[in-house]
Amino acid sequence: MSTQRTARFWAVTLAAGLGVGVTAWLGAWQMSRASQKLAIQAAIEQRKGMPAIGAAELAAAGGTAGSLVHRQVELRGTWVAPGTVYLDNRQMQAKPGFYVVTPLRLEGAGGAVLVERGWVQRNFTDRAKLPLVETPAGPVVVRGLVAPLPSKLYDFGSAGSGPIRQNLDLAQFRAETGLPLLGVSVQQTGPASEGLLRDWPEPTTGVERHYGYAFQWWALAVLIATLYAWFQFIAPRRKRH
Repeated sequence: MSTQRTARFWAVTLAAGLGVGVTAWLGAWQMSRASQKLAIQAAIEQRKGMPAIGAAELAAAGGTAGSLVHRQVELRGTWVAPGTVYLDNRQMQAKPGFYVVTPLRLEGAGGAVLVERGWVQRNFTDRAKLPLVETPAGPVVVRGLVAPLPSKLYDFGSAGSGPIRQNLDLAQFRAETGLPLLGVSVQQTGPASEGLLRDWPEPTTGVERHYGYAFQWWALAVLIATLYAWFQFIAPRRKRH
């Protein structure tokens, strides 16, 4: 009987030790993930604070333009108005509408870039009716941030064609427009103008979620240790007395 109790004691001790060790490690891992994301956010803010780059520097980056994401830009060029696309089912200030994307032919740089110019509310009575957006002719100056290509929403079909689309496929759009588009886009910043709102959502790090998971794992580690102490030491002593 004593041997059985001893074997059971060590089996429970081993299981409890493993449980506490694993849950404590998982909590620490979640905290390290939070630290990594905070470092990424700090790097993003640092990039945003760097001097703005121009069309020549952006075009020269070519296939490595992704390394310039989050940098400020000041571009001179000409809108390719016929290439304007209205990306459907995008929200701003909790309202559904379109992200308006227009190619910008870069001045003196021999290239073009997609510019997310802003957001406009859709016409709810006529789905196919395009909202009024001004697209100036001639040279313009666009200020904004280098950004990844417009995010894609789930779509049952292909990227589609026409001015209203769910998503924009870069390779298809290059072939469609004949423009040497860079592999990044520019998110135009500044006050509302040309019928467009530019209250872009700030990227979130999600560190609060990692903090919450870490707390849960550490709370579970404490619970396992408490239950182990209770059933292995405290409860048997109370029985004996």
